[in-house]
Amino acid sequence: MLQDSEGSIMYTVKQGDTLRLIAQHFYTTIYAITTMNPEVYLNPIYIGQVIYLKPGKSYSPLSNFKSMSENVKTMEEFKEEFRLLWEQHVEWTRFVITSIVFGLPNLDAVTKRLLKNPIDLEKMFIPYYGNETASKFAGLMTSHLAIAAQLVKAAKAGNKDLASKTERDWYANADEIASFLGSINPYWSEDEWKRMLYKHLALTKDEAVNMLNKKYPEDISIYDEIEKQALAMADMMSDGIIRQFPNKFLN
Repeated sequence: MLQDSEGSIMYTVKQGDTLRLIAQHFYTTIYAITTMNPEVYLNPIYIGQVIYLKPGKSYSPLSNFKSMSENVKTMEEFKEEFRLLWEQHVEWTRFVITSIVFGLPNLDAVTKRLLKNPIDLEKMFIPYYGNETASKFAGLMTSHLAIAAQLVKAAKAGNKDLASKTERDWYANADEIASFLGSINPYWSEDEWKRMLYKHLALTKDEAVNMLNKKYPEDISIYDEIEKQALAMADMMSDGIIRQFPNKFLN
């Protein structure tokens, strides 16, 4: 960034930048930026674009050296991102269940997409809990999904012993997730997470069983419940992080 004698600077737009974020970072306003750069008033900014702006008095290059992407979300944006990820969690789980039940040729593809979900959740955790903790959570969620697929396969094969063992492993994994979440955030209750996860498992099992038994209206009705319950888990997760790290969000 180059600064002239009047305090104005040339800033090169980077990936993830928006006018709002740039204005917040430099303690100025969107109006001030668009006044100095009329071309961005109606046209979206783009990576590599050079714009002129005058930082506010509170701006200090030394105190603002972090990437703007580390503190870019409003609380509502953050909550919506978690809602999207949990909706994708149950949606792609349903696709995998459907592919297993009906022997569809897309099983590998939909499973690969489903297993991207824990990675996306990990990315949401990293700014608040660091790489190691986020990675551990992703590993637990990956196991949660893998065990679910194993359970559906065992049920379809009619292997009751394997299905029973797999279901016990599934609930043990849920206990691990609940304990882990309760240990990293004082606003997350291990017991409450266990209750929510147990409900999630029970609904997902019912979803698969009804599909296997060709009870399709019942299966669809259960999925409606699954979606609502997933959104409740998303809100519980995002609310806890916001309460624990209120200064990391825009109001």
